[in-house]
Amino acid sequence: MRLLPHPSKEDIQLTEVLRALSDPVRLEIVIRLATLGEMTCSAAGDHLGVHKSTASHHYRALRQAGVIVSKQEGRLKFISLRRHDLDERFPGLLDSVLSASHVTT
Repeated sequence: MRLLPHPSKEDIQLTEVLRALSDPVRLEIVIRLATLGEMTCSAAGDHLGVHKSTASHHYRALRQAGVIVSKQEGRLKFISLRRHDLDERFPGLLDSVLSASHVTT
């Protein structure tokens, strides 16, 4: 397993998290991860309605903002929500965003 580069918990910036979550496609990815848990990039992108390269761009933006963590196992890339880190860094933020998106966690 190989973790792709992502910011440490202390380096996650609120402005970058909010910027990443402001895009409807990225917000949909976060909603799916909050509801379904860890998944492969291909499974997460199945119902997004964007090309594979565009989905990769969105995963990268979320990873660089500190919203998700990506790991590679063989040829598969898995993504998961950094809920614990985000909750410690910005208490209630993720719950508020998901609640506003009508998702129960």
